[in-house]
Amino acid sequence: MARLIARRKAPDAALFVGSGKADELKALVEQSGGHCVIFDQALSPTQQRNLERHLGVEVLDRTGLILEIFAARAQSHEGKLQVELAQLQYLSNRLVRRWTHLERQRGGVGHRGGPGERQIELDRRMIGERIKALKSRLDKVKRQRGTQRRSRERAGTFKISLIGYTNAGKSTLFNALVKARSYAADQLFATLDTTTRQLYLEDAQRSVSLSDTVGFIRDLPHTLVKAFAATLQEAAEADLLLHVVDAASPVLDEQMAEVERVLAEIDAAGIPQILVFNKLDQLDDTRRPRVTADVMEFDGGRRVPRVFVSALRGQGLAELRGLLATAVLADGKLAHAVGPVGAEPSAATAPDTESAWLQRQA
Repeated sequence: MARLIARRKAPDAALFVGSGKADELKALVEQSGGHCVIFDQALSPTQQRNLERHLGVEVLDRTGLILEIFAARAQSHEGKLQVELAQLQYLSNRLVRRWTHLERQRGGVGHRGGPGERQIELDRRMIGERIKALKSRLDKVKRQRGTQRRSRERAGTFKISLIGYTNAGKSTLFNALVKARSYAADQLFATLDTTTRQLYLEDAQRSVSLSDTVGFIRDLPHTLVKAFAATLQEAAEADLLLHVVDAASPVLDEQMAEVERVLAEIDAAGIPQILVFNKLDQLDDTRRPRVTADVMEFDGGRRVPRVFVSALRGQGLAELRGLLATAVLADGKLAHAVGPVGAEPSAATAPDTESAWLQRQA
């Protein structure tokens, strides 16, 4: 309904934006008729409480908004557990002493002793017990996922995980590759639950497991990364990562950098990658690539194969399948086949596979 930008050298301790800007914001709320104010940064509990009192409407910070979206998107039992855990961890630091009338009476003859357990202490204890129970249930889910992964490892299954910034088109690409019916929409965090399907690669004459994972976002709160550890573990233990990029995004470089940061946080930065630049159909003629597959070079000499696709229109999927087949055939020598760590293909390792890959890139 309205937007306000505040520039400060440092946040105000009480109101984050300062009293003058807070008064301006209050006038804007009354003028526009808005019933909620959302800050694109993290607010301290005190700042959030002071702003709500000053503005007279609900105030959400970036983390609170992401949690609201997560709660609306979660479908599976595991997803709901993860969202509830993240919400409780967020709420535990924002308890406000509002229910003094619910505090326990002081006891003893002549009112000796303390005032008893305060409502905020009761809330904190109940939240702590619930967090402990949720962590225990999520540990069980994590063990179940570990058992499933070990089963795939014993069967020699090659594991591929789709990763990328939220709304880059991962679920649409997943559906196009494996003919699945996973929920896909033009919205943030359409997928919160990991879905795994078998993908048959005709060029490699074998099947691989393909997993669709939760999307990343700038300034993803650390508590969310920890809460979704079981889901992100699928990416951390994959043999190959398909890094899906929204090619039509004006800030794709920043989005790619954020994905790399989260990968480093979950110890998955060293896993070989293939860059999939999606939404080719949304690029105008001046931005369309001359070739559908090439190699992208990063700072430090790091080379990653890249393919341009439109998951919605089916463009470039044949080239992507061919690149996946090459990577699967290379198996243990995958780093030499797709070169994500800057190493040039070596003629001493899998010469037939690598020469075919180089010809495809040329």
